[in-house]
Amino acid sequence: LLVSGAGGFVGARIMTQLAGRYELCAFPKGMLAAADEQTVADWVRREQPDVIVHTAALSVTGYSEKHPDESYRANVLLPCWMAAAAQKSGAKLVAFSSDQVYTGLTEHGPFDEDTPLSPANVYGRHKQEMEQRGLDILPDAVLLRAAWMYVLPGYGNFLLNLLTAARRQETLRSSARDYRGITYVREAVERLTQAMELPGGVYNFGSETDCDMVTTARRACALLDLHPVVEAADWPRSLLMDGGRLRAAAGVGFDDTMTGVQRCLRDYGLLK
Repeated sequence: LLVSGAGGFVGARIMTQLAGRYELCAFPKGMLAAADEQTVADWVRREQPDVIVHTAALSVTGYSEKHPDESYRANVLLPCWMAAAAQKSGAKLVAFSSDQVYTGLTEHGPFDEDTPLSPANVYGRHKQEMEQRGLDILPDAVLLRAAWMYVLPGYGNFLLNLLTAARRQETLRSSARDYRGITYVREAVERLTQAMELPGGVYNFGSETDCDMVTTARRACALLDLHPVVEAADWPRSLLMDGGRLRAAAGVGFDDTMTGVQRCLRDYGLLK
């Protein structure tokens, strides 16, 4: 496996969690920030991978909004270069998209992969274009619409936010009309091994839920015996994903959101 973004949130865990099960290699640190299409093609030709796992992205939605040119290069052009390099080398491409493609939808969901899209932010629009162009280049590519992921320890993720708020006695604000599944990153890496065997196409890739984010936060706090103030804001969004296509094609799906949270807490000795 040739992994892009091997130092990032998902890529780093691929490198550790799948070590010993696959022969792993990675693009050198910092290389892809300045690489052009030929550089990517040359590196793929050098490594001759069976599978390219493309996790590298500019994934902070606010930054993408302020720097659309940077986002376009990282989130559209770079994965398209990966697809072209995979096509030339005969490698399988598994690339990460995002549940942010569902922003802008006014329905509640859950949404399947054939739902007509109209993303409301730059990042979501770029991920949608990446999917379309990537499959045009390489119809056998597997494109995974990933949900928000978390782990302990970690940075910028759901459980860390809860623990930090409780420790600092801060108020957490979530919307009672914000619906999205969140995913334990270790489970996502496990499911990646099945994703590599999928036929080409787009797949929702993450935990499902029917809960709003206020309810999810309060349930997780109860499991941890934490008592931060969780304030219910009132702004609407639904990123709920229907995982039926993945279950049908791979024969396995994700834990639901709260089951995944419980598993994570057990793994780190915070829940019996």
